[in-house]
Amino acid sequence: MKIRVGDTVKVISGKDVGKESKVARVFNKNNKVIVENIATAKRHTRPSTQGQPGGIVDRDMPIDVSNVMIVCKKCGPTRIGSSMIDDKKTRVCRKCGGEL
Repeated sequence: MKIRVGDTVKVISGKDVGKESKVARVFNKNNKVIVENIATAKRHTRPSTQGQPGGIVDRDMPIDVSNVMIVCKKCGPTRIGSSMIDDKKTRVCRKCGGEL
């Protein structure tokens, strides 16, 4: 998977289309990512310990990797390519060729 934790991505499909945020978690087996403040759902929680109250909590739900596109700092949403720079494989922007 070419998307990593901390990357800025733009949602290209679904209920939150057009929003940009950072990737919080990546699930490689399922090809899903959790993006901060995107695809939130209400979850009812029960008080687990003495200090924690129960209630309704907003939780970020996983969305498919195909529904997000990485954002290049120079040219905006783009696809990702790979290139060998100084004997290291690095991710590059397909539009401008800059490193991601």
